[in-house]
Amino acid sequence: MNIRHATMHDLDAITAVEAECFPAAEAATYESIKGRLAAFADHFWLLEDGDTLVGFVNGMATDLPDLCDEMYEDAHMHDPNGAWQMIFGVDTIPSYRRRGCAEQVLNRVIEDTRKAGRKGLVLTCKEHLVHYYAKFGFVSEGVSESTHGGVRWYQMRLTL
Repeated sequence: MNIRHATMHDLDAITAVEAECFPAAEAATYESIKGRLAAFADHFWLLEDGDTLVGFVNGMATDLPDLCDEMYEDAHMHDPNGAWQMIFGVDTIPSYRRRGCAEQVLNRVIEDTRKAGRKGLVLTCKEHLVHYYAKFGFVSEGVSESTHGGVRWYQMRLTL
């Protein structure tokens, strides 16, 4: 398995993995991912098994302390020097789940965020995943103000 940053050449593969991992109401669109790649491709960590993209983590950096819905669609909110690394998605295709793939990528993202000197990382997740992210040191801050995809999200923060 190899972890690397994305390029615009990865757009189709990333879009396909995103569609496989999230319901349509929650998944980022082709255009949204294209905008993110144009603004912050180095904030996409791709996990590959040979030539197959099996998962990825992506998100922008910002000085804003909380993840808000506008960030998903407005890639211009990215600040390369931002204090917080936001995580928009932790994607692993179903056939590779429960093998430590997401853990491997998340550990890399945390390490890279620490090396970049940021304050920490912020993500939102569904209630059943709160315990999963807690094992990385993320702390639940309760129900998020996010209404993304029409579901309830919990904001999690890992302060470095």
